[in-house]
Amino acid sequence: MALRRIFVANRGEIALRIGRAARELGIETVQAVSAADREMLPARLADAVVEVGPAHAGKSYLDKAAMLRAAIESGCDAVHPGYGFLAENADFAAMVEAAGLTFIGPSPETIRQMGDKATARAIAAKAGVPTVPGSEGRVEGLDEARAAASAIGFPVMIKAAAGGGGRGIRVAQGPDDLDALIPQAAAEAKAAFGDGGLYLERFVGRARHVEVQVLGDGREAIHLYERECSLQRRRQKVWEEAPAACLPADAREALCTSAVWLAKAVGYRGAGTLEYLYDSETGEFFFIEMNTRIQVEHPVTEMITGIDLVREMIRIAGGEPLRLGQADIRPRGHAIEVRINAEDPANGFRPAPGTIGALSLPGGPGVRVDTMLYPGYAVPPFYDSLLAKLVVHDETREAALARLGRALRECAVEGLPTTLALHRALLADPAVRAGDTHTRWLEAWLDAHPLDT
Repeated sequence: MALRRIFVANRGEIALRIGRAARELGIETVQAVSAADREMLPARLADAVVEVGPAHAGKSYLDKAAMLRAAIESGCDAVHPGYGFLAENADFAAMVEAAGLTFIGPSPETIRQMGDKATARAIAAKAGVPTVPGSEGRVEGLDEARAAASAIGFPVMIKAAAGGGGRGIRVAQGPDDLDALIPQAAAEAKAAFGDGGLYLERFVGRARHVEVQVLGDGREAIHLYERECSLQRRRQKVWEEAPAACLPADAREALCTSAVWLAKAVGYRGAGTLEYLYDSETGEFFFIEMNTRIQVEHPVTEMITGIDLVREMIRIAGGEPLRLGQADIRPRGHAIEVRINAEDPANGFRPAPGTIGALSLPGGPGVRVDTMLYPGYAVPPFYDSLLAKLVVHDETREAALARLGRALRECAVEGLPTTLALHRALLADPAVRAGDTHTRWLEAWLDAHPLDT
C-alpha cells in the first residue's frame, strides 16, 4: 500500500522535516496551519496548505475533528502527527484509522497502553524490563498515596499517569510534602492532559536520563542504540548526545536489548523511544516511560547510524516490513544536539517571540541545522519556543565538542533573544566537557551562573 499524499498535522521544524522526507519518497504533502502560521517555511514548501483554525492551539492543532476533516477534504491517504499536539493521542489515531486513512505511527491501542505511564510500567515489568520501584498502578487519593510511599521509601517522585514532558511531576521528601504536593500534581496533570491520575516512583537523586530509539513494523523490532538527555531545565531537555558516554558496554547491551523486548511485547509500529533512568553509582537502569512518536532529539541517532528515521516511519506506515535487521545497525562516532529556543536567559528564560532579523546558520562537515527560520519570519507567541536544533557529528565526543564550538561561533539569530548563550557557556564548563552531569545538574548550575542574552 504505497502512500501518495500525507497530511502533516503539526508545525515548525518537525513539519518541515516530515515534508522533506515525504518529498524524497515521491509523496505529496498537505500542510496544516493555524491562522498564525500561514507564512511558516513548511507551508511555503508543501504541495498544498489547509488552514485548520485560529492561532490558539486548542482550536487548531489540537482540534481532532478539524484536523481529520482537513486531511480527508484535501485528498490525503495518511496523517503524520510529528511530536507534541496530537502525536500521542490514541483517540485521534483511532479517528484517522476509522476514516480509512493511515496513521503514521503506532496503533491506537499501543498509544493508549504506553500513554498511561502506570500501565506502561506494568507492561514493561511483564516483559522483563527493569522499572523504578513504585506504586502498583495509579494511586487513588492521599491515603493510597501515603501507603504506597511508605512501601517505596522517601523521597518519592509523584508523576502524571497520562502524560510526559515534565508536567505534573513533584518530589516529596517526606509525608508532609506528599500531602501538599499530591493535589498540586493532580491539578497540573489535569490541566495539561485532561487526566489528573498519578503514580509514585522511587526518586533517583543523581540519575542520568538515557533513552533507546526503536523501530518496529508491528511484528519485528530493532533498536538504534541510545541517547543521553541528562542536561535538562525544569525537566525539559536542552542538550542531547548519542551514544551515551556514561554507559559501559554491558549496560548498553542490556538496556538496548530490554527496549527491543518491550517494543516486541506491544507489537510496536513505527519509530518510538523508551526512556530510562541510569544510576551511574550503582549501574542500575530503570524504564520510566515510552514515547510513541518521533522525538525532538532524533537527529543525533540519525547522525551516528546514517538512518533517516522519519523516512522509515513513512515506509512502515505504507505497509513495508522493516528493511533493517539488528546486525545492520552499526553506530559510528558521536553526535550532539543543542536546542536553540526563543527564550531570554537573562530574564528567567522567558519566552521571547519576535521577528527574525539577520540569520547566520553554520555549515561544513558534520554539521546539521533543523529549523523553519528565515530572515523576516515572525515567530508567533502561541506555541513552543523551539527555533532550531543544531546538531554536530564527529569521530569522538571530544572532536564533536570541538565541532560544536566552531558551529556555535558561526551561529547568529538576530531580532530576538535565544538560548545560544546558554550553549556556549555549557560548552566551556569542565563538568559538561567531562560528561559528569545528571538530570538535576543544570538547574543548580544555572543558579550559580547567571547568563546574558
